Order: sequence, then C-alpha cells, then structure tokens
Amino acid sequence: MNKIAASPLSPGRLTVLASLLASLSVSALAASPDIVISQVYGAGGNGSGATVATYKHDFIELFNRSGAAVDIGDWSVQYASSTGSSWQVTRIPAGTRIEPGQYFLIREAAGAAAVPDTPSDLNGSIPMAGAAGKVALVRNGTALSGTKPTGATVVDLVGYGSGTNGFEGDAPTASIGNTSSAARASDGCQDSDQNGVDFSVGPVAPRTSASPRNMCSAGEPVAAPIVASCPAGLQVQQGSGGSALLSASDKDSIVNNAVIVSGAAPGISLSGLAPAGAIGASASVTLQVDAAAAAGSYPVKVSFTNNDSQEQSCTVAVSVAGQLSIPQIQGSGPASPYAGTVQSTEGVVTAKLGSSLFVQDPVGDGDPTTSDGIYVFNSNAALVTGINPGDRVRVSGKVTEYRPSGANRTYTELTEIAQVTKLASGQSVTPTNIVLPNADLARYEGMLVRFVSDLTVNQNKYLGDRGELTLAYGRRENPTNRYPAGSPEAAALAQENAANEVVLDDGIFTAPAVIPYLGEDNTVRAGDTVTGLTGVLDYGSIGGGGAAFKLQPTEAPQFSRSNPRPAAPSLPAGVKVASANVLNFFTTFTNGGDAWGRTGQGCTIGSRTAASECRGADNMTEFVRQRNQIVASLKSLDADVVGLMEIQNNGDVAVGYLVEQLNAAIGQPVYAAVPAPAATGTDAIRVAMIYKPAVVSLVGGALSDGDRINNRPPMAQTFKAGNGAKFSVIVNHFKSKASCGGATGGDLDPGNGQGCWDTTRVNQATRLADVFIPQVVQAAGDPDVLVIGDMNAYAFENPINLLTGKGLVNQIERFVRPQGMPYSYVFDGQAGYLDHALASASLSAQVAGAAEWHNNADEPEHIDYNLGDTVQDPYRENAYRASDHDPVVVSLDLTAPYADVTASVKVTQGGLTMNRATLRYSGKVSFTNTTAATLSGPLHFVLQGLTEGVSLDGASGTHDGAPYLTLPETSIAPGASVSVTVTFSNPSKKAIGYTPKLFSGSF
Repeated sequence: MNKIAASPLSPGRLTVLASLLASLSVSALAASPDIVISQVYGAGGNGSGATVATYKHDFIELFNRSGAAVDIGDWSVQYASSTGSSWQVTRIPAGTRIEPGQYFLIREAAGAAAVPDTPSDLNGSIPMAGAAGKVALVRNGTALSGTKPTGATVVDLVGYGSGTNGFEGDAPTASIGNTSSAARASDGCQDSDQNGVDFSVGPVAPRTSASPRNMCSAGEPVAAPIVASCPAGLQVQQGSGGSALLSASDKDSIVNNAVIVSGAAPGISLSGLAPAGAIGASASVTLQVDAAAAAGSYPVKVSFTNNDSQEQSCTVAVSVAGQLSIPQIQGSGPASPYAGTVQSTEGVVTAKLGSSLFVQDPVGDGDPTTSDGIYVFNSNAALVTGINPGDRVRVSGKVTEYRPSGANRTYTELTEIAQVTKLASGQSVTPTNIVLPNADLARYEGMLVRFVSDLTVNQNKYLGDRGELTLAYGRRENPTNRYPAGSPEAAALAQENAANEVVLDDGIFTAPAVIPYLGEDNTVRAGDTVTGLTGVLDYGSIGGGGAAFKLQPTEAPQFSRSNPRPAAPSLPAGVKVASANVLNFFTTFTNGGDAWGRTGQGCTIGSRTAASECRGADNMTEFVRQRNQIVASLKSLDADVVGLMEIQNNGDVAVGYLVEQLNAAIGQPVYAAVPAPAATGTDAIRVAMIYKPAVVSLVGGALSDGDRINNRPPMAQTFKAGNGAKFSVIVNHFKSKASCGGATGGDLDPGNGQGCWDTTRVNQATRLADVFIPQVVQAAGDPDVLVIGDMNAYAFENPINLLTGKGLVNQIERFVRPQGMPYSYVFDGQAGYLDHALASASLSAQVAGAAEWHNNADEPEHIDYNLGDTVQDPYRENAYRASDHDPVVVSLDLTAPYADVTASVKVTQGGLTMNRATLRYSGKVSFTNTTAATLSGPLHFVLQGLTEGVSLDGASGTHDGAPYLTLPETSIAPGASVSVTVTFSNPSKKAIGYTPKLFSGSF
C-alpha cells in the first residue's frame, strides 16, 4: 500500500514530513492512508469434530495505525478467490470512522458448524475461502477487476494462502484454516508492503471497535522494517565451493551491517559487505562456502542491522554435497544411510520422464542387496535441457526417502536438484533380468530391468485415467475365493499374491490424452500377456490407493491377446437360468431427465425422491450407450430366465423398458418381466427377473422377503417347464463389501479379505436359508430351488460357507472350478466370483452344467458407456463391458414329474355296454405289469385321441388335452393286474375310440 513512514526523531529519518503530520489536530478527520487490513479469516463455520472452526463467520478486520481518526464511510472491503479476477463487495456505511489505534471488524458469510458467532461492527455476506484468497480495502464501492488490482483507490491488499496470485510484496501470507487466521504483526502496526513478512498465521482472535486500542509508536506511524532478500538454499559440491549474494533494504533507514548469527561451520563465511548508500537503498553481502567445507547441511542464519538498531534475519539452507556412488546412496537397508544429506553422484541416464531422470551406475558394486539405479526428481526443466537417455551425467541433490500416500515403505531418490552436468553421450546400460513372483523388488528400484517371463494383465481399471495395468505371473485369485477367510492357506496365498505384482505405467504422471496399450478392438483384457517387458523400476502411488512398484517402459510393450473375448457360454440342453448384474440400469438420469425425454424427474430412496438419488447414466446420450450394451449382452446370453441386479427400484418401469428394448433387438416378443413382488426394498436399486413365456410359465406370483436385514429384498418366482417340472429361482443382492461408514463390531473390516459388513451378509444368508427358502418351497409345493445373484462374498467367505453348510450345492465349484479359476469380478488385481449359483440338493441332481461368461470383468472400465472420464472415448456398441460383473448361466435338465409306462404293461380293453336308463357307455380296462419291476404310482390312465363329442365321466383331469383317470392302486407288482371302469357320455352315439396310455408320477 502507499503509506507515510515516520518515527521518533533520529538521524536519517524522514523527519520533516513526520513533524508535519504530528502538527495536525488529532480531532480533525485525516485523509490518512494508514487504515490497514489487520486480520483475515475465511473458514467461519467450517469443519466438524476436532477440526471445527473457531468462529461461525468469515471476517475482515481493519485497524487505524495512524495518530488521527480516519473517515472510511462509503469505502468497501472486497474479496476474490485465490486466482480469481471477479471481486465481491461489502460497502461501509457513510459516516463510519476509525479512531487512532482502533479496530473495526466486518463480519462476512457464516458456515454450518454450531460454533460461536463472530463479533462484529458491520455485517456482510461474502463467502470467503478457508485457506487462500484475496481481500482489499477500497476507497469506493466499485468492484475491482483483475487478479492484482492497483491504483489510488486501493488502500490495502492482502493475499492469504499458498497459490494466491494477488498480494503486496513478494509473497502472500501462509495458508490459514478452520482454527487459524492471518494477522498483521505488532497487533496491526507493522506494514512493509510485504504480506509474507507483515502477516503471521495463528489462533483466530477477532477484534472490534470495542476492543482495547493499540497505539502505534505513541500515536505516530511506525517505522518500516528491514526487508531481507536471501535465497532459500545454496548447494555446492564438496571440493568446489560456491557463493550466494544476499541483500536487504529499509525504506526509511540505512542498512549498514550483516553477520552470521547461527548455523556457521568452518569454511562458511560472509564477505564483501556493501552497506546501503542511502535511505531505502540495498545493502549486499556474499555468503561464501569454501572448497574445504565439510559435506553436510547447514541452516545459516544471517542478521542485517541498520543505523536505527533495527534487525532482520534470514536463513539460507547451505548444502555441501559429498561424492558417492549410486549403490552407496541406496545402501542395503530399507532406507538410505545418507537420507537428508546432499550428495553428488554419476551414472547413465536410462529414462527421462518430464524433467526427471532415472540414472544408473553402469557397472554397479556387485552387491545384489544394493540397487544400482536411482530416481532423480526434478521440476526445473532448464537443468535437464539437452540431457537424454544414454548420457552420462553428474547429479547433485538431496537424498530423500519418499513415501507415497498409503505406502508401507519409502523410495530412495534425489530431490532439490542443484545441477545436472553431462559428462558423455552414447552410453548404455544392460537391463537386469528379473522374474515374478519376487518379494524383494526393492533391490532393483530405479534400475533398468527386463522381465524374462511373460506377464499377465491382472487389472485394467485405471488404464484410462492413469495409464496403469497391474501385471503378475499368471492370474491371481482372491485368497477367500479358494480358501476360508482367516485360514493359513488364505494368508499364504495373500502373501504370494503381494509378491507377484508390478504395475505397468505409461511414462507420464498425468491422465493420458490417448489411452495406452489398447488393441485394435479398443481393449486390453485381464488375462492378456506381455512379453519381454523392459523399463525402469519406479515406486509410487497407484490407482485405487496405496503404492506399488511400477515399471516405466523404455521399450514399447508387446501384448498378446491371450484371453480373447469369448462368445456366450454353450451348455448342455436344458432350461437356461442366468444371473446378470446390469450396473445401475436406471431409466431416470442424474440430470433429472428420463428415457422418455421428460425433465424434472427423480429417483427414490426411502421417502426421498430427487435426481441426486439416481445412479447410472447422467443423461440421454449415456443412457442409450448403456442400454445398447446391456441389451446386446442379454440377447447374446439367450437365457430362458434371467435374474437381474442393480436395476432401478421404480416398480416394473425400468425392467419393463428393458424387456421392450430386448424384444425389439430380437425382433419378436420373446421375453416378459416377472411382475414385482410386494416388497422391493428401500434402496434405489432392486433385483428383478425376466423370462421366456414360450419356454417356462409362471406358477403363482413373485415372493420377496422384506425383513429389515434386507434393504434389497431377495425375490423368488416359481416356474413350470414344458415337461411340467417346477423349479423356483431366488435372486439376491447382498450388502456390499465397501461403503464402510456406520459399520460396527463384526461389520468392520477384519482385514482377512472379507471387507466390511460381513456380519450383515451372514445374517442375510441365515435369513435366506432358514426363513425365505422354506417359505418359497412351501408356496411352490416343490423342493427344487436355485439361488442366484451378487452375494458380495467370494466362494469361501462366511455367507457362502453358511449357505453350503445348510445344504445348498455350489454349482460354480462343481462345474467351473475343474476347468480353471472361477471368477466374475476383478478387484485390486485379484479375481474371484461374487455372483453365485447355489442349488438345493434335489435340483442339483438336475443341473446339466454351469458357466461364467467373461464379457465384463476382464474389460477396462473406461470402455463403458460413461462420457467424460477420459480425453479419449473408446466406447464401442457391443456386449462387452456392459457391467463390471460377469453373468453366470446354469442349464437345468429338469426331470419331468411323470413317465409313460405303457410299454411296461399289457392293456386289455373290455367291450362297452350302454345303460339305456342313463344312455352312457361303460366298460373295463385292465393293466398287467409285464416287467420284473414294480410300477410305482400314482398311476394315470390317459385316453389319448378320444373320439370328438365323447366325454369321459368322472375324469381326474386332462393331460396334454386328453382326459385321464387316476388308478386307485398306487403300484402294480410284477405280473399283477389292475382294472378300472370307464364310463362315457356319447350323446351323438358315435363309435368310441381312443389310445390307452399309462403314466406314473404327477401331472
């Protein structure tokens, strides 16, 4: 800001102007520029718990540091974001004035936290950012413009927080927070026009006009401080020495001396002091580091003084670099023995990523426990201009142990790079051959390596946004997919998996503009392989959290489509029942639109309906893409009954729409929706079923279990096949493993692979086995039950073990495991199946086959229907990546409830006689068992092709349009005979004819 500085009379000061100011009447309103912003707080009402804000409102505090009252009426305080150019205004009412030493607090917007209100003199409504922003005191109420406004109307400008681009002086204040504000030094008196110097961050302490006054230097403006200009650091090579120029100035005095007050060491000194030649001029001095200075880090504090006995100091981080080989820097332990020191080293550049380098000692030290390579982290592109792979370089920097977010180890690298010197070109390093599994990749960190065996893609979830593929030797199975959770075998497999991983990166540390490693069909599938992988071994954060060893390739990886996209499974003949997750298929979109073009729509969870409760497609464009993929998948699956998970819970609207679209794609009305049961749950999604009426028919209505343990109730439907056999399908969607908020006790993640909510899933499984399945069996009058769906539990986790322990038979283990690893889902680079097919014992004997269709889980997430996730859009309309789960298909070779045993008997038909009184015809038919085995009943005599117009009196029913009589005998022993009398009504007196058939069983 523009201010007038003065103090008690002393040599060298601006005494004439100071005396003039002192002569002014204190009671007169002055046009003084000495109103300053003395405190800023932007996190009012933010946070909660231990980090809740101190006060409820943001505020801007003003202070009169002069000796006269100042009229600030019709002025304003204004705010802009840290990098913004649009300013919000709070006007100060006419007639407002601030007395000498008085504060004036302007309260702005409030946050939500229940904390004390901010005291105030004036209330505004500007919502200020909590950590960084800009505030200005302006002589009028006109909104400013630009990121760093200047001019006569700007009385004071304060930029607070890291990254702010508008401030006085060389830097903004430090960042503030929920419990801290930026306050001007000397209780508001200090003003050197340097926000970074004048303000410090500390506890929030708002002051108003009622607060005790603070007179600056007995009512006169305060003396300006010394402003020092020093480099943050000075790095030199041991044996070479170096220097840096330091300077200081004072706008109202003369800086005339400089001394080292702390941090000095032999060989470090000041030389060539040049005092300031005039008031406001700069003094300079050279900080000298001799060649003989010992290697190490030295925080050298230099104090400048002036002719008014003021003092200001600055600290220069002096680093004297030693000379070590890369293996010496790396060391054989988990961390470098030289961490925190500055060192110089030499090696050949094996890779250049942005402005950073991988450098390797081409010879090494022959010690397999020490790495020969190191990562040089550098953000100064000028230092590596002209440096390329194959150059031999000398690098000086600080040895740092970098720990990526979520990592359980550190990574040795050089940072704070002082110099990179090219020594030679055309050098080479031979890649070191390594294999997976490998429990000690740390010995190769930073080195150029080649994997000698083919590696298999195990995860591609983060390919689109990070350019990453998780690789391993072969496919890795989730431990609880093969062994019970918590078992020694599961723990051993988890340890084996952890040692069998490397992440292939794309050599850049930002989202790729072009998704790497995709084949011509716009995919790279889990299960595909890469040969001769060569690159530098990095270590860092990975997609999904945590950290891993990452290979930055130096040669283009060569992929093979070892896991081609499969066609839908072909199973033995039978009724096909499938389980298919449709990945949040909603006919209502998150933008409030819907599949019919309406707007202002919403989705319901419990009693709340809003567009924000919708999942799945954001708009019509995404929806069409999603719908077409799901339809293509279901059409190819061609199952007779399909259980659906993750479809919108809006009655039969979404499932009905899906059936319409599926039938349109097929070209005829093949499918119908099973009407929703009474209870469909309180979640935004539900389970549903569709079926082919030409293949199976509904028996009764759908059932569900609305018990409170099931927020997505299981749904059951009984079907009858063409041969009369009945079976029931129960579709499930158990509680997810993730979203752990609110979990307690046994629902907390036990760390054994089962994730959160295991107790809830076990309770859901118990309810299913003990209550709902018996209810379904009783309603159907048939024990044949198939339990399908996303159980959110792998094959040998507690919920599945409970269900199989109660007699259900796992068809995936029975049919898929013998052919290879079963899986329907890939998570964290490991495969397993969450989607199950469990049959009752009676139905298991009728299962002809089961299979998984790997059209989804092996595909990259970023080829799905979503838009805007990546710069490139690799979507293609087909049946692949229609969901994140693979469908499961089961073929049922259902045993008919009856059998034709006519061939096992001799049929004797007696003649018919007419009863003249009733005009009915009667006769006897006998059946003799001609086999050596007993014919078991119930037994039914069917009269096929009975003459038209003739009816059988007392018929037990009809079978395939023919009347039948149930024999009173329940069985016929070998050689034995049974007889039955038949009576016909024959009003037209036609010749009565039919073909006798005998069936055993139930119609």
